[in-house]
Amino acid sequence: MASSAMAKSDKQFLSDAIKGDNAEIALGQLAAQKGGSDGVRSFGQTLVADHRQAKDEAATLAASLEVNVSEGIAEEAQQELGKLQHLAGSEFDKEFVSFMVTEHEKAISDFKEKAGEGNRQVPELAAKTLPTLQKHLQLAQSLSGH
Repeated sequence: MASSAMAKSDKQFLSDAIKGDNAEIALGQLAAQKGGSDGVRSFGQTLVADHRQAKDEAATLAASLEVNVSEGIAEEAQQELGKLQHLAGSEFDKEFVSFMVTEHEKAISDFKEKAGEGNRQVPELAAKTLPTLQKHLQLAQSLSGH
């Protein structure tokens, strides 16, 4: 019984992680196009590249665990995309970077928790992804002046 509950949480984690990758790719593409500074545009390109790779790895694992791979993104990220599309220049940069700091702090917390669950494929993927998420948080914080 415990293993099926665990498996379900692994599957839910993977599904959520892929939606997170989708959101980061979409937001990164927008930042690469609309960013008011070179730093934000470059950060957007980094997000797109890194999260495409992370999504590919998660999708491969998802297929082996029979988890449907969604092209959707979380509601919160969809709302942020809508908000960012109406901003430009330094207003865009400030809002984007603030959202990235918050989202990456949450993701790091979730991935650390999952990585600590032991020697299974999904926790191992979470552990492997953590350094990239931490790098993104540091980049976002440096762009926000924190």
